[in-house]
Amino acid sequence: MTTPIDGTEKLAVDANSLNDLRRATNQNSPAGVKAAAKQFEALFVGMMLKSMRKAMPQDGPFDTEQSKMFTSMLDEQLSQKIAARGLGLAAVLEKQMLNNAALQYTSKHSTSVANPVPTSEADPTSITQHAQSLKAASPGLSNSQAQVQAFQHKLSGYAQQASQATGIPANFMLGQAALESGWGKHEIATTNGQPSHNLFGIKAGKNWTGKVVTAVTTEYCNGVATQKVEKFRCYNNYGEAFNDYANLLQGNQRYKNVLANAKDAYGFAQGLQKAGYASDPEYANKLMSVIAKTSST
Repeated sequence: MTTPIDGTEKLAVDANSLNDLRRATNQNSPAGVKAAAKQFEALFVGMMLKSMRKAMPQDGPFDTEQSKMFTSMLDEQLSQKIAARGLGLAAVLEKQMLNNAALQYTSKHSTSVANPVPTSEADPTSITQHAQSLKAASPGLSNSQAQVQAFQHKLSGYAQQASQATGIPANFMLGQAALESGWGKHEIATTNGQPSHNLFGIKAGKNWTGKVVTAVTTEYCNGVATQKVEKFRCYNNYGEAFNDYANLLQGNQRYKNVLANAKDAYGFAQGLQKAGYASDPEYANKLMSVIAKTSST
């Protein structure tokens, strides 16, 4: 496990620190990206101060090697203090790095799912059952790797279809489905143990006329988590789930800004939270984290 870098404690002034930053950004975790962004901002401030010092006369009677060393140490402390207050650069870098992670995912997977064929109707097994089959066929796969592969294999086609209808990138929707269902491992089940195919945690309101399933869910009220029993929509297959999700976003005025700002992972996740899709105050951060992690799979 890599220890997260705290950008407020040291400045990236040597090769080892820079390598730590590269590892943090390559992991695509929001915590690592945020720390790296702060480090880069501190580094930028330090370079700016150094350039300003060089522009000043250096041949005064007090300009000794010792004074230059103390001046350098002072500049490093100043850069840390200035970066800690924030120039706005770190926030811009953080957003850009998270967006780039999502774009890399789309580019990486675009050829493999350019013309996807949904498999749910032909293969009625659940995602977890499909993962077990993949694991048996490839013993080298870990359980988590098999689960992620099974999840993407069964759902990529439906995500592409929903993307064409909504304009939301397919991997953003896959990320949300992964967050809501634990990559399919915690999908809401019916009373007889069969999958409800409800990957997005959509509840069955008074206007829902389809099948329902009852489950315990966690809701937040003023930041406090409480357990409640709620009714959720139940579908015949995953295709219905994605279609209903697309219809929900398109047909409900509260999600208008989600569709308008779904060009990047940040806008998509923040839009859903502001629209009240989930009561979890950390929902947007969790969703961006899952979308970022899928970039490396």
